[in-house]
Amino acid sequence: MKRLPLSLKKYFWDVKFEDIDLDKRRVYILKRILEYGDKEAVHWMWKNFKKSEIKYALTNFRGYSQKSANFWAFILGVKKEDVKCLSRSFRETQRQFWPY
Repeated sequence: MKRLPLSLKKYFWDVKFEDIDLDKRRVYILKRILEYGDKEAVHWMWKNFKKSEIKYALTNFRGYSQKSANFWAFILGVKKEDVKCLSRSFRETQRQFWPY
């Protein structure tokens, strides 16, 4: 089982960090780094994941803030229309629960 570096522990506050398997939980790890990662975490991400994996995590899953999603769409050269959490229907649904 491949483990994550201890420097990433702060992004996985809700799970037992030692049990996260890099090979089995790749998308989960990417989602956390894309949303919360600092410079060191992003550097580690680029060394350990293919650009195609990062794009997949961004475009196929929701749960990113608009700020993070827009930033990563720009960095990765992904059309905003291809990012699920930036789709109009998703944003309107979110506003029903939190209208601010």
